[in-house]
Amino acid sequence: MSIVWTILVGFVVGLVARAVMPGEQKMGFILTTALGIAGALVAGYLGQAIGWYQAGQGAGFIGSVIGALILLFGYGLLTKK
Repeated sequence: MSIVWTILVGFVVGLVARAVMPGEQKMGFILTTALGIAGALVAGYLGQAIGWYQAGQGAGFIGSVIGALILLFGYGLLTKK
């Protein structure tokens, strides 16, 4: 059940990140979900490196959205023509 919860939260985080980021992102359901999940992982890793989170502690919702925005910005740079 925790995997399903992670996917649902990742999808919501991905949607919020896409709504906040200016411009148009052409991403489907699966890529939006992967963006949100990866954003949560990035936020958790960076938060542990900085000292905001303990080992094994996940990032919060806002941190996950910020991590997803970082990844979305990098994705935009890679897919620019």
